[in-house]
Amino acid sequence: MKARINYRKRTRLDNNKIEKIILYFSEDLTALKSSKLLWINRKTIDDWYGYMRKIIFIESEKEKQEKLWWWVYELDESYFWPKRIRWKRWRWAWWKTIVFWVLKRWWSVYTEIIPDAKAKSLIPIIRGKISNWSTVNTDWWKAYDWLVDLWYEKHYRVHHWANEFARWKRHINWIESFWSFTKRRLSKFNWIKKEFFPLYLKESEFRYNVRVKWKDLNYIMQQLLLKYNT
Repeated sequence: MKARINYRKRTRLDNNKIEKIILYFSEDLTALKSSKLLWINRKTIDDWYGYMRKIIFIESEKEKQEKLWWWVYELDESYFWPKRIRWKRWRWAWWKTIVFWVLKRWWSVYTEIIPDAKAKSLIPIIRGKISNWSTVNTDWWKAYDWLVDLWYEKHYRVHHWANEFARWKRHINWIESFWSFTKRRLSKFNWIKKEFFPLYLKESEFRYNVRVKWKDLNYIMQQLLLKYNT
């Protein structure tokens, strides 16, 4: 008889059901679809999905103090809101949630919610994550003007306003790809409460990094659940 694996304390579900929930979560199925496939109450699936998102958030927050050192990076900001306001877009929509992205090419992405897109908010994150001898690619947003004064000598920019999107290896296309991936993912949830948005954001970051590194998300989630069950 196969021994019971304790993925979570105080749960009545058997291992087979739990492993199916983990699998469907790893395959990015919604809670509603998973509940229909497994014949389990929607609230139970929501509870498990929320629990796994919290674990991912805790794991991702450990990277906050990690310095990425020398590499090629792309920086950008994005603005999130539950629905589109046609006459207020991008940086002028001050009520939106602003997210700053730091992408390490061929390896990983780091996200952080910031109060505004000014230099005083962006520079501490950049200095904490990227060494001065790294190559940094950005657009022409004025907050990045300070990078030269901070001895980031390999700072390259693309002129989006002039319909320029790449000059050889100087571009931010990879981070635009992640931005598109995240917005596409979040749109299927229809409406995300602002207090839960950091969990969904870090989940998207985590999924993207796992995909780039060609790792098995299902196996990783099982190991994380066992780790945090102790």
